Amino acid sequence: MDVIQKAFWFLIAIGILVPIHEWGHYRVARACGVKVLRFSVGFGRVLWSRVARNGTEFAISAVPLGGYVRMLGMGDELVAPHEREQAFRNRPLRQRAAIIAAGPVANWLLAIALFAAVAWLGSEQPKAVLGTPPAASLAERAGVRAGDSVHAVSRDGQQWDDIASLTELQAAVSRAQALGESLHLSVSGAQGHGSRSLRLETERLAGRSSDGRQSSAIGLAPLAEPLIRQVVAGGAGDAAGLQAGDRVLSIDGQPVPDAGYLIDAVRRAHDGERPRAMSWRVERAGRVVELTPTPRLVDEGGRRIARLEIGVGTPPETVSVSYGPVDGLMRGVQQSWDMAATTVKLIGRILVGEASVKNFSGPLTIADYAGQSAHAGLSPFLNFLAVISMSLAVLNLLPLPMLDGGHLMYYLFEGLSGRPVSDWWQQKLQTAGFLILMLMLALALSNDVGRYAGWH
Repeated sequence: MDVIQKAFWFLIAIGILVPIHEWGHYRVARACGVKVLRFSVGFGRVLWSRVARNGTEFAISAVPLGGYVRMLGMGDELVAPHEREQAFRNRPLRQRAAIIAAGPVANWLLAIALFAAVAWLGSEQPKAVLGTPPAASLAERAGVRAGDSVHAVSRDGQQWDDIASLTELQAAVSRAQALGESLHLSVSGAQGHGSRSLRLETERLAGRSSDGRQSSAIGLAPLAEPLIRQVVAGGAGDAAGLQAGDRVLSIDGQPVPDAGYLIDAVRRAHDGERPRAMSWRVERAGRVVELTPTPRLVDEGGRRIARLEIGVGTPPETVSVSYGPVDGLMRGVQQSWDMAATTVKLIGRILVGEASVKNFSGPLTIADYAGQSAHAGLSPFLNFLAVISMSLAVLNLLPLPMLDGGHLMYYLFEGLSGRPVSDWWQQKLQTAGFLILMLMLALALSNDVGRYAGWH
């Protein structure tokens, strides 16, 4: 997917989420009798505007990376005597707090609605049937075997939550990793035999950013047949004579049960800095062919791994996952709450040095995810919007002076002390908050660039 498409879907997402946030501020302000001067989607120079009957100017501005609601009496400007009751600063404390909190609340409610819509619409998702885990991965240490089906997960091994698909399992694993907790899996073997409980030590990867290396380290991949799906022209597999459609029977005399085993065997086919030739037996058009492919070594996240430059596996078996009206809504509430709690705890772990700052993502990564989810279909895109909406809600509630959460801290101080925060302190805190936000943005952009450049 090209850059223009990603940028387009990113702007579509911003064009949905930002107005919802500002609409929350606007509606509660109007309900409290505050005069709203301007409702703007975007910052900077106004490109288009229209004044409504109530006197509010609705505008679209040049920089589409946010928005704002400008209310009478939010700053130090003079207010005409006949408009004093409509000035924000003259409203009771509880009303001012409600107006500020309404933006994040609107994003939270939107996230619930979107998560629920995804649950109601349903989707085809990979079954939670696992393939052979990579050597030394968390799944291998836990005792996962090819063909195991995961039915439920638990944080403590006592209270269990049902798992309907591999997608739900991976979400639970990501949440446990972010929180630095282990995850218990209730699994049964091939054909549903031998139910048992396994403990996945996701706390070993606590705080690390989620990427391809972490997926390999966790080792939960869908069961797939050991078929060669694609051979890159001029690659090591092509040079060895591999062809699309080949079924791999054995490697170095060992049977190949599934694609997971095949991928791991190729990755480990090297002795330090030297690739190692492998002895393969493949089935091709009803006959057995013996080949001796030698992979090429590449750097992946500071490690040397072997690659044959081939695509492996078949599409995993899927299951239709959908929920009824009540269950879908409850799932939306639960997903939004879980995401909020996980995000807050992860930020806390980052602040105390227990999690990597690489977990911050910026606009480049968000635009990439926007394009990928839109390309995947309606449900994935709605899920993406729900995740970003919930992230905006949590981010805006952080107690930083330039965010909604910072203003709520001012009002908390005012409620407890009986006096507002002084102008001097507000100026100092605004400056500190601006510097912190710029640091966070710089980290996020640095992480974006690092991901695309392959630095981490």
